[in-house]
Amino acid sequence: MRRILAVSGADRIAFLQGLVTNKVGDVPCWAALLTPQGKYLSDFLIVPEGERLLIDVDARLADDLVRRLSMYKLRSAATIEETDLLVSRGVGDMPDAAIADPRHEALGWRLYGSIGQDDGTDFDAIRVEHCIPETLAELIPNETFILEAGFERLHGVDFRKGCYVGQEVTARMKHKTELRKGLITVGIDGEAPVGTPILMADGREAGTLFTQSGGRAIAHMRFDRMGEGLTAGDARILA
Repeated sequence: MRRILAVSGADRIAFLQGLVTNKVGDVPCWAALLTPQGKYLSDFLIVPEGERLLIDVDARLADDLVRRLSMYKLRSAATIEETDLLVSRGVGDMPDAAIADPRHEALGWRLYGSIGQDDGTDFDAIRVEHCIPETLAELIPNETFILEAGFERLHGVDFRKGCYVGQEVTARMKHKTELRKGLITVGIDGEAPVGTPILMADGREAGTLFTQSGGRAIAHMRFDRMGEGLTAGDARILA
């Protein structure tokens, strides 16, 4: 379930620009709010609508996001409000006034209005196929680093936009280190609960299993521990 917030006021763009991972402007974007240590707190779509910016966020994180944005607002000429908008989504022909999901073309379109419904598409299957993380599934507050979660590949971070909360750590991960772990799509024979550890044959932990669909799964893996003999509970992982 999603909640749609609205940020209005003369400083609305500058206010969000100094906080979130992506460039805020006149086109929809996907972005995240991070801790000062560079860890994920929440992710959301930012959608320009006239004189306000809509924030499309998972309902379970909405209250905390409003609290944090309000804390950072200080003297900015910006107002954060709840809306009664609902979101519909689908693939195929895009309805009038809908937007293309900025993360990946396979996610189709989103439409904001008085009706909220999906067109029956299996979005988990799409996410697994293209390794697209989901809030509170693969994206865990105070744990996830966004570059390990694929934010650069999915257009969720802009390295040229200037400072934002957590920017220094994120930029250092981009330019000064090589990622040793991250989200990938793997094959799976069997099933296991989300969050099940992925183990090597000798019992060492190699990663964590997340969303599964059609014999494939999203997993957070240590790249140096991939290979044969991986298991997650009773399931075999085909990395």
